[in-house]
Amino acid sequence: MSNQKILELKEIKREFLVGSEIVRALKGVSFDVVAGEFLTIMGSSGSGKTTLLNTLGCLDKPTHGQYLLDGVDIGTLGRNELARLRNHKIGFVFQAYNLLPRTSALENVELPLLYNPQMSARERRERAVKALNAVNLGDRLDHTPNQLSGGQQQRVAIARALVNEPVMILADEATGNLDSRSSYSIMALIQELNQQGRTIVFVTHEPDIAAFSSRTITLKDGKVMKDSPNDNVKSAKDTLAALPTTDDY
Repeated sequence: MSNQKILELKEIKREFLVGSEIVRALKGVSFDVVAGEFLTIMGSSGSGKTTLLNTLGCLDKPTHGQYLLDGVDIGTLGRNELARLRNHKIGFVFQAYNLLPRTSALENVELPLLYNPQMSARERRERAVKALNAVNLGDRLDHTPNQLSGGQQQRVAIARALVNEPVMILADEATGNLDSRSSYSIMALIQELNQQGRTIVFVTHEPDIAAFSSRTITLKDGKVMKDSPNDNVKSAKDTLAALPTTDDY
């Protein structure tokens, strides 16, 4: 892991006007994430987790404070510049997969590359195939989402997040719709990607998922309550292997 800072948040505040009331969703959040780190962000409903996720993903700007993504101050960017930054710097993985239903796995993964007019159709395909091979779905290129299990659909979503070679993968409750076996399989893949040098920021409310990361930030009422390294990182691959092979129900 290098000392290069991928994320820098400095006293981030986010306020919303709801009717005549000001809602303070984030109240001075500060932390850094370095290249190659695997960070989980935890917090219950109302903790400010979603607002922070939207800020990290450049979907929203803070009311106060400064957010630098790979050295770029997002507060200085307009809407189109933010869209380009999101497309090139961040790979998003969502709880609900967000795949196009009548479109093959290969075409779903190619989607982010369509915004690059300099890229040929051949290069798009090559990069999409490479990303699907990286998530062990090289034999499912032509399958549509309804021909894939939930875990396989999430793997397609992760391949789509990888295809632009972003500086950060930002995952929002990416195991929330999966059973235990599929969840641990996805976390084993995330750990493998992290070991290859990928920077991961994983938002979750599940402590057992956070145990697979190297560091956890806990939010409460819009503030960082705890920022702690995980000195005993669990192996998702080992956890998956330890599951019983069949269930009795």
